[in-house]
Amino acid sequence: METRRLGAHGPEVGAIGLGCMGMSDFYGPLDETEAIATLERALEQGVTLLDTADVYGPHTNEELLGRALRGKPRSSYLLATKFGIVRGSDPLLRGVNGRPEYVRACCDASLKRLGLETIDLYYQHRVDPSTPIEDTVGAMAELVRAGKVRYLGLSEAAPATLRRAHAVHPITALQSEYSLWTRDHETGSLRACRELGIGFVAYSPLGRGFLTGRFKTIDDLSRDDWRRAAPRFQPGNFEANLELARHVAELAAEKGCTPPQLALAWVLARGKDVVPIPGTKRVRYLDENLRALEVGLEGHEIARLDRLFPVGAAKGERYPPAVVSLIDR
Repeated sequence: METRRLGAHGPEVGAIGLGCMGMSDFYGPLDETEAIATLERALEQGVTLLDTADVYGPHTNEELLGRALRGKPRSSYLLATKFGIVRGSDPLLRGVNGRPEYVRACCDASLKRLGLETIDLYYQHRVDPSTPIEDTVGAMAELVRAGKVRYLGLSEAAPATLRRAHAVHPITALQSEYSLWTRDHETGSLRACRELGIGFVAYSPLGRGFLTGRFKTIDDLSRDDWRRAAPRFQPGNFEANLELARHVAELAAEKGCTPPQLALAWVLARGKDVVPIPGTKRVRYLDENLRALEVGLEGHEIARLDRLFPVGAAKGERYPPAVVSLIDR
């Protein structure tokens, strides 16, 4: 497994990480046996960055990882989890909380669920506009000094917020959505990360699965799949985005690889400071994703994809309105 460093002074991790959210929430039927087999296979293949959050489930994803990792060498993985999103009864609504006392309570609860003494990378999942970022990161820094956390991160934070946070305590990584159909961060937060020496962790690098070419109609998603409510999967937007996915499939066929491998290869080619964390709950998709490391894109191929997928190419917002309000703050 190729390795990459998270930030100028952060840890080395496998060049492709594993997003674990779908193993417990949001993306249809669950299979814990297959999920644990996927986690074990990932570790066997040199995947080290495992990504979860307290809100996934909620709580059940951290518990799943705790069971799956029990007895595994602590040096064989880097566990990243998050706090800050508060879920209620409406699955489309989210609250946020960045108050220091909440930060401390969430960390202790996550450690217990994970069965760990230390969280390797602790993210604020979304910025709380009612709590100064200095207060939130100050509380997170206290967790580092207490030995409960090794490195700090933010998710979907605006460049100005990232700079303020970094002035309080070094931020190791920013996690934000990044793929061929979500390139908004290139001139904003990704540029700020490079100026500050912060690593960039790309979630949903396969466009929430859309760029894999596996979805032809909305009925390819189970009835309880969260993506049915996502704007880019709505009628009109769905059909327009199918055309974008077709371009990926065409170039993948020319390259002799699969569409997800091509889409991941593009993200990997954006720079050694970018670490994609494609999410999957199935061993076969994990193996397919990891073979993206074998796909070398030529300059003209990257340029072709850049032309086909300019910023704003995807039809529809990334999230429903209530969730859009939580990003880039």
